[in-house]
Amino acid sequence: MEAYWRSIILFGRNVASYKFALAKSLLELGSREQELIRLEDLAQPFARNVCRHLERHPKQGTSPSSKFLDACRDFTQGKITESDLIGQTAKLGFVNVIDAFHVVNQGEIPKRFFVDERKQSAGIRLTDDFFKMFEKGHTGDLGEEVEARWRLVEAAWNLGVSRNLVSIHHDDKVNELFAGPNNRRISVTSSRGALNGYQRGRCFYCFDRISILTGDARLSDVDHFFPHILKAEIPNSHLDGIWNLVLACKDRNRGHDGKFAKVPSTRLLARLHTRNEFLIESHHPLRETLMRQTGTRENERKSFLQTQYNQAREKLIHTWQPILRSEPVF
Repeated sequence: MEAYWRSIILFGRNVASYKFALAKSLLELGSREQELIRLEDLAQPFARNVCRHLERHPKQGTSPSSKFLDACRDFTQGKITESDLIGQTAKLGFVNVIDAFHVVNQGEIPKRFFVDERKQSAGIRLTDDFFKMFEKGHTGDLGEEVEARWRLVEAAWNLGVSRNLVSIHHDDKVNELFAGPNNRRISVTSSRGALNGYQRGRCFYCFDRISILTGDARLSDVDHFFPHILKAEIPNSHLDGIWNLVLACKDRNRGHDGKFAKVPSTRLLARLHTRNEFLIESHHPLRETLMRQTGTRENERKSFLQTQYNQAREKLIHTWQPILRSEPVF
């Protein structure tokens, strides 16, 4: 079920932030184990999430106008009451997002997380497939992934520049992603939240379950696939680029028989290419950043990775391949 959920968040269309607000609201309300959610109840977390993001980023979509977003702005400015906002949200906020939520690449995914019952019951009904995600106890990570994706998309909208000029940079001191041309750099989101969905919540190297929640014993490391030490050895290598960042469990990254500064095997190199292609298939800004860093065509990106591998082997000599802890998921 998590794979279908992530396909919605990562690969669904992004013309407004409503999809993200709905996803976060569903995760919040789903913990109540209540199947039928009326629009008035759904409107509360939905509007709260949108208003919170509006305070930081005034643009929450590609359309020049939105009566619902205007209502959210009026509320944050004290022009209408919370009761008025909830009423406007129930009336205007769900016009398109409920119908479009399960659509990915112009087709509906084979599993549904809710059924539209607005006509029959003035709400939506959560499905068994939705509650199965809660049984696994990984919804905290999924919420962080939604928030990270939301921030990446709104960063592109609010920079107000051509998407070809949007760059995402990683700061390994704080494990944060930053966006924008250098003279307009803004903090976007955590590296973990942005990357976890593309690895489906698994360690890149051994496929063991990882977490992106601070304080969790399984909190992942943000690792440089080609070791960070090579920055000084290979000029213009751009090893801090997103193409070279993966999430790894602590054991595989720096535990006994861990990777440390070894060069991953060619099998792992192929896996990196696969992971990066997941990112390429996603909408910008990660897509545009990756293509700028590694190549506009897939054969160029394969060649780029092979060149990096050859240079790394020449410098560090030894290769590394861990034992799998779980079945491969990408």
